[in-house]
Amino acid sequence: MRRWPWLVVALTLAGDQATKLLVCASLDPADSLPLIPSVLHLTYVQNTGVAFGLWRGYSNVVVLGSVVIAAWVLMELLQRRDRRWPVPLGLSLILGGALGNLIDRVRVGYVIDFLDVRVWPVFNVADSAISVGVGLLLWSTLRRRRVYDVS
Repeated sequence: MRRWPWLVVALTLAGDQATKLLVCASLDPADSLPLIPSVLHLTYVQNTGVAFGLWRGYSNVVVLGSVVIAAWVLMELLQRRDRRWPVPLGLSLILGGALGNLIDRVRVGYVIDFLDVRVWPVFNVADSAISVGVGLLLWSTLRRRRVYDVS
């Protein structure tokens, strides 16, 4: 397997954890700092749930689910020999993001969110990486289907 996907995992994880450390060192929970007023704020949120705050109070189930998903993505990354860049890149971003949020859940019992665009729930670098990774996998799948569609 190529080495660059592991670099993507490492950079995603390092970027996620570094930004969360900076936010925790600079803001108290619920503090908000406008970077671009009404557009982009840094807002420190301690998210005990998953996406959009769902499943709050089920931290053990969420941690177990996160471990299972991270292990599945890791196996996919190790086993796939896909030569098209979107698949290993997407899997690498998902794995790096999943590990970043899993580290938070295990270390402090919640995920540290801080990117606040005012029209969406507060999120973080790991969430962004997961979203971009899923988007790349969907794009790759749709592109591949269109190539094989002979209708």
